[in-house]
Amino acid sequence: MSEVEVDLIFNRKKVSVLGVFIDVLDWDLVLHKIKVWGSLRDSRYVCICNVHSIVTTSSDIEFYNAVKNADMATPDGAPIAWFMRMLDCTRQQRINGPDLMWRYCLEANRQDDWPSIYLYGSREETLSILQQRLADQFPKLSIVGAYSPPFRALNSNEELNIINDINDSGAGVIWVSLGCPKQEKWMAAQQGKVRGVMIGVGAAFDYHAGTVVRAPLWMQYSGLEWLHRLCSEPRRLWRRYLVTNTIFIIKVIKQLLKNN
Repeated sequence: MSEVEVDLIFNRKKVSVLGVFIDVLDWDLVLHKIKVWGSLRDSRYVCICNVHSIVTTSSDIEFYNAVKNADMATPDGAPIAWFMRMLDCTRQQRINGPDLMWRYCLEANRQDDWPSIYLYGSREETLSILQQRLADQFPKLSIVGAYSPPFRALNSNEELNIINDINDSGAGVIWVSLGCPKQEKWMAAQQGKVRGVMIGVGAAFDYHAGTVVRAPLWMQYSGLEWLHRLCSEPRRLWRRYLVTNTIFIIKVIKQLLKNN
């Protein structure tokens, strides 16, 4: 399947959420896109956008451009999906990073033709636990590499080495867990260099490794996962959630009033 055919098949429909265009899609389409791109080893990247990332784009032009130029931007966070439904995307689902990664691994374990994966990000201890848990849960999943980058910026030689390692591994899908906006900026910088589809999944590595406890399902479905994270790490996250959530609500009201 050629790239032109892929682009024709995946004619994107997007809506503006506070000036940031988010794709209108469902779980099946997201997974199918990733599988096809990964099989072709296309150099693409996926941004998974929650309230914090949407608000941050207004004050960080590099991050805004990273999201703008992404090959796919999904609505993470229940408020984003809710708002899109108010904009006539009546069946829009929440497509979040941890669930997307888990669903992909589930499908790759069921079907042999799904691309192998590479894990980039988090701490070495977390990566070690994660790889073992994924291997136990998905024995047919092909994990061809993993790397925990230092917290400092990589120098040019280190950057080249990790790009070569990813490409030489044969991975079609690279899961990136660096946190927002670092992971989006990293993926944007690597487009055209990394041969595979890069997907920024935030805290997914910690959740699936069990090093961070995720909110219970009822909180996820009720749009309260942010509250669980805030209560877990109040000093680090209070500004991220309380301030950005307030800004988001104010801007949503303004956009709705403007549209009416």
